[in-house]
Amino acid sequence: MVDWFMEQEPIIRIGFLLSMVAIMALWEAFAPRRALTVGKAYRWVNNWGVVVTGTLLTRVIFPAGAVGLAFFVESQGWGLLQVLDMPFWLAVLIAIVVLDFAVWTQHVMFHAIPALWRLHRMHHADLDFDLTTGLRFHPLEILLSFGIKAMVIVAIGAPALAVLFFEIILSSLALFNHSNVRIPTAIDRFLRLFIVTPDFHRVHHSWYPHETNSNFGFNLSLWDRMLGTYHAQPQDGHEGMTIGLNQFRDPSWERLDKMLIQPFIGPADSYPLNRRPETEDESEQVVRKASAGARRAGSK
Repeated sequence: MVDWFMEQEPIIRIGFLLSMVAIMALWEAFAPRRALTVGKAYRWVNNWGVVVTGTLLTRVIFPAGAVGLAFFVESQGWGLLQVLDMPFWLAVLIAIVVLDFAVWTQHVMFHAIPALWRLHRMHHADLDFDLTTGLRFHPLEILLSFGIKAMVIVAIGAPALAVLFFEIILSSLALFNHSNVRIPTAIDRFLRLFIVTPDFHRVHHSWYPHETNSNFGFNLSLWDRMLGTYHAQPQDGHEGMTIGLNQFRDPSWERLDKMLIQPFIGPADSYPLNRRPETEDESEQVVRKASAGARRAGSK
């Protein structure tokens, strides 16, 4: 059974991805949480363009992918989980949880280090928040993320099946928790005890720095709760909050070519975690100051 999963890995992953895209797209159409500020067709063409660019680049540089690497690691007996005496199902479960924590830690790191924030901020510069935002990452960030994930896979000796499950869970929940869907408050309150919901993660895409630097999780919600980065609701409410960054407010920055050059444009000091304002009032001052600077730069 495991061998069959490994042989069918590309088909399984693509099948789950396309199914989740279809489900969330229909949900967004029939029960949207917010009105979009930029035309969906314009954003989707360019956001999917980023996805295709990043996927092709990763496959060219790392043709085996994460699952292929894990299969090789497993065959060589490398890593901690390969030498510990435990049931296979437990090794799979531990690997999935460790990989999820690694992604959470990486996400914090991309907010804390200005050079990495330059890459990651393209994800945050989306002026709206829907399922395509969950796949919109700069190709260079995708390559760095793969390198970090590869080191974790080798270090813990993650079973190939665990990596396959994790990749499916990560892409599926990224589509879910970035989607523009309405979920009843009581259901959301229950779900977010365990997983990251759209309302949970939308706070992270607020243009206020103190909200941007919170709710880093993609899959499990416990990391933010345990480590003090949980922010329950946006201060302006979900319908009234401003999505995106102060630097890239013009919709022209949603175009594929301009998204790809965003890491090389302007300052990177208004949002990194290590410069986070102490209070919400200071956070608003940062937004106003940076927005004014962006307007002055644009008028020159």
